Amino acid sequence: WVGKKASIVEANKPIRKTLRPCPAESKNWDDTENLYIEGDNLEALKLLQESYLGKVKMIYIDPPYNTGNDFIYADDFMRSQDEENRQMGMYDEDKNRLFKNNDSNGRFHSDWCSMMYSRLMLARNLLTDDGVIFISIDDNEQKNLENICGEIFSNENFLACLIWEKTRKNDARFFSTGHEYMLVYAKSVASLLGNNVYFREEKPGAAEIYAEYLRLQQLYGTDCAKIQDGLQDFYSHLPKDHPAKKLSRYNKVDENGVWRDDNMSWPGGKGPSYDVIHPITGKPCAVPPGGWRYSTPEKMQEMINKGKVVFRKDETLPPIKKTYLVRKPGKSADPEDENVGKQVMGTYFYKSYLQSSIVMENLLGKGIFEYSKDHEVIKRMISYVTSSNDTILDFFSGSATTAHAVMQLNANDGGHRKFIMVQLPESCDEKSEAYKAGYKTICDIGKERIRRAGDNIISERNTANAYPPPDVGFRVFKLDTSSVKDVYYSTDEYSQTMLTGLESNIKEDRTDLDLLFGCLLDWGLPLSMPYRSEKIDNCTVHTYAPGDAALNVPDALIACFDSNVPENVIKEIAKRKLRRAVFRDSSFASSPEKINVFEIFKLYAQDTDVKVI
Repeated sequence: WVGKKASIVEANKPIRKTLRPCPAESKNWDDTENLYIEGDNLEALKLLQESYLGKVKMIYIDPPYNTGNDFIYADDFMRSQDEENRQMGMYDEDKNRLFKNNDSNGRFHSDWCSMMYSRLMLARNLLTDDGVIFISIDDNEQKNLENICGEIFSNENFLACLIWEKTRKNDARFFSTGHEYMLVYAKSVASLLGNNVYFREEKPGAAEIYAEYLRLQQLYGTDCAKIQDGLQDFYSHLPKDHPAKKLSRYNKVDENGVWRDDNMSWPGGKGPSYDVIHPITGKPCAVPPGGWRYSTPEKMQEMINKGKVVFRKDETLPPIKKTYLVRKPGKSADPEDENVGKQVMGTYFYKSYLQSSIVMENLLGKGIFEYSKDHEVIKRMISYVTSSNDTILDFFSGSATTAHAVMQLNANDGGHRKFIMVQLPESCDEKSEAYKAGYKTICDIGKERIRRAGDNIISERNTANAYPPPDVGFRVFKLDTSSVKDVYYSTDEYSQTMLTGLESNIKEDRTDLDLLFGCLLDWGLPLSMPYRSEKIDNCTVHTYAPGDAALNVPDALIACFDSNVPENVIKEIAKRKLRRAVFRDSSFASSPEKINVFEIFKLYAQDTDVKVI
């Protein structure tokens, strides 16, 4: 498409930007590991490249669908006035980064493709080798998006095209398009297979059956027959629509747990054929039509020895396999049983706009944000592909549904997943309910949703819940120009009046925190780690990612941005043998004093990386 090469150039073009911390707009700033970034997501993704390269397990995005009525990002692909004339509609009349891409635009699809291509290029870099990306889309650009993802992620890493049912509209002329899609790609299917990663989710109703099994076990101890009778009675009294009713085939109990009969046939057929001797008749059992489930006689014998195979009364019928739904607590499970009570996810979902609307209305009020995604569905996706300590990214954050889902899932299973939300501070229409309620931008809506959702999650926690309270805070960062002044003047452009403005290379409005987090981005450190400030001889010293002296783990970084830092403070910092130290140029009265800093660190901590900005 027109503009594709330019979008690739744009993705690789460096920027002189930074992320400025905003503790006042954050929640639990000191302790949280979650991030909320305000700004253009292309630039934010560039800034995150070093700090989060290969560290994000899952990305979920709900980008503009390019329906002709929504807004899309306008990237600056122009190289000349002539090209600008040909690349229409990149900015609106106020030079905003968003524009309404209506279908009368001759580059209707091209503009959208360019916008998505550059962002997905950068997003792929952030995924772990076994990471997964989910992208919501509808019919308008589904095919184009699939082609783009096929190039960036490779077609061999395509996992699924999920179909979400939504409401039907009887005013449609021909057919009511009652669905949307979610494209799912892995960064590397080979890594998933190499690590034996198989995504599974809990079978609906399994938790209720497990609870009943435990209750019966308390009553009858090791009497499996009575537990089995009680379980079958439990099934008989369930309502027809109860999810556990659909699992009533799991109606047998032994010393290992609750199980059902399963066939011994190779999945898909064409399995091996060999003799399996019946233990009573001494004759070979009938071979299932699809061949044996286990590849070798030795593997079959291993499963027989473990009690996983049950023989019929004679050899005329194949034996059956025990498939467990519930394992006895404390009973070590075989590798084959690690997915007990779980199932692979299907590709068809019901998407409830009504449910998500009710959630938003309860949190923020009616009409504040239309068409928010259902956080329960996103929570299900996150649960399916992530584990306890993973990081989840959403760079089209909107109302922060993904953040809500991460917090809720952590509350449910005791996980420590972290989220990174990125959203352009798009202005709310002054006539909208959101604006009337005090929300000037979409970011205001997203941040407030996280605050209120987090408060609700904490207040609704079951006091008997053994899990610690989840992290419901977030650190706010805002995209801005570099904290260092632009010094790109030629010698003939200098004037006497400019010299006073060059006494410091740091912009006057920047704080210590601005400088600290700018250094973290430069050094590729995560923005979510703990830090503390202290006074050493009246100088403010910031320690980021404090180490543990007992474990011989050094501090990740110490910074001091005060003016005229005395030598004893520098020595005290150096003696801590940290990994990195940073000062500003104005911290030293003269060049010899600045040079002396490096000599001090050579003496006390020669492995420390020292930087002066």
